[in-house]
Amino acid sequence: ITVNKTAFYHTLGNVKTAQTIWIVLHGYGYLAKYFINKFNPIIDDNTAVIAPEGLSKFYLNGVGYDGRLGASWMTKDNRETEIEDYINYLDQLYKTILEENKTTGLKINVVGFSQGGATASRWLANQKSNCDNFILWASAFPEGVDLKLLSQNSKLFALMGDDDKFISEEQINNYEKLLKDANIKCQLIRFVGKHDIPEQVLLEQTDLNNW
Repeated sequence: ITVNKTAFYHTLGNVKTAQTIWIVLHGYGYLAKYFINKFNPIIDDNTAVIAPEGLSKFYLNGVGYDGRLGASWMTKDNRETEIEDYINYLDQLYKTILEENKTTGLKINVVGFSQGGATASRWLANQKSNCDNFILWASAFPEGVDLKLLSQNSKLFALMGDDDKFISEEQINNYEKLLKDANIKCQLIRFVGKHDIPEQVLLEQTDLNNW
């Protein structure tokens, strides 16, 4: 059966008056209220950040009913249904943002970090929501997504740390080959760092790429 569910998101800056809005999707095990703080350095009078939270929460230690919580966008169980649910959720959030913000020439950046990268890819490929810049951070396009649908209306970027324990050099090489074979223009950016969003890298790349 289909039921209504309450979804949560967090914001930084003034969404109603911002000229640039970032929609940032967290990785597995994060909570949006903590993940959004990584984007504090780019907040100014013209910039706002929105961090939606995955629809499923769990205890990170996996035992008992206490301790830190994390959120997830999906699992392999009822996979297609969970994908449909989060796409509908993100489309509704996107529509709400556009209704609140009346700024002429609004720029929208979407960041998908780790698991959030696959989530964002599937969401944007559905083509009910659009962005100016789609930034995969410590992630990769998921199998089954038509990359041409993502590149039609957005500039694509992929950022990967040189000490990311979840991404091997072989995976990066395969990733580059995939993009080349598909004739997809995506700027691959390597940085010194781990599986994270370093403040200095975020600031530098935002300035360099006019995000």
